[in-house]
Amino acid sequence: MLDAFSAKGQFYKGNIHGHSTRSDGLKTPEQVGAYYKSAGYDFIAITDHFREKYGYPIVDTTFLRDGGFTTLIGAELHAPALANGEIWHIVALGLPFDFAPPAPDETGAQLAARAVEAGAFVQIPHPEWYGLTVEDAETIAGAHAVEVYNHGCAVDSARGGGSELIDQLLARGNRIGIVASDDSHFWFDWFDEGCGGWVMVKAEENTPERLLTALKAGHYYASQGPVIDLIERRGNMLHIESSDIFAAVLVGPASLAARKLGPSMSSIDLPLDQFEGTWCRLVLRDTKGRNAWTNPLWLD
Repeated sequence: MLDAFSAKGQFYKGNIHGHSTRSDGLKTPEQVGAYYKSAGYDFIAITDHFREKYGYPIVDTTFLRDGGFTTLIGAELHAPALANGEIWHIVALGLPFDFAPPAPDETGAQLAARAVEAGAFVQIPHPEWYGLTVEDAETIAGAHAVEVYNHGCAVDSARGGGSELIDQLLARGNRIGIVASDDSHFWFDWFDEGCGGWVMVKAEENTPERLLTALKAGHYYASQGPVIDLIERRGNMLHIESSDIFAAVLVGPASLAARKLGPSMSSIDLPLDQFEGTWCRLVLRDTKGRNAWTNPLWLD
């Protein structure tokens, strides 16, 4: 949590999970890039489904890069099978273009490990959407993050969350990061399904190399709207400066929490005493019901 705000650089806004016509999306890579550029994003990753029926695409988006906008190369990887019979969904950013398709007997854990070995930032997407259990999630030992919010799943199936799984993983000692994304497919011409969830990555430059390094270091937070300017520890208090919010909550194990509620808050202090020896994570909420989420702070 704290490293993201003490690290050198500035925050860059990005969508790190989305699709194009190279798999089951309805916008071409060019159209996806133009959409996010016009929305003020600094970077994106097009993570099309790495499946045989789509030709195992790892989409080359380098042509979309310019002086103020860049891209991460990635894909959404798949393998059988969860305990409930669903196939695995694993988003990997920073994949090489020659990343090999999965072997017939390759498991999700093996596929994720191979992506990590290839240098990728690996995230577990939309756990609520397909009923991912903590036991299944723990098999992805090298995962860097879990999606706390997936906008596409929230819109399409009312199952866009991930906080319950994240808290179970943290309670079992797993040190995992927290991301949000659009998982955009642009299926609905009557509804703008983009710009619903993103990451703010603190990096020294808006380049793929610097962004990936920052992601792996945990130098980011996730948001649907609230902006976090500063988080720092001051003795036994956590000091937060942000855009206007009405709720700030430190969430810990089980029902443990510390909170402050009030109109138009932008400078908040929350006590850390009750979280000593364990962990907490910060959630901010604005009056439009939009959240921002930090990575966990470990106090053990």
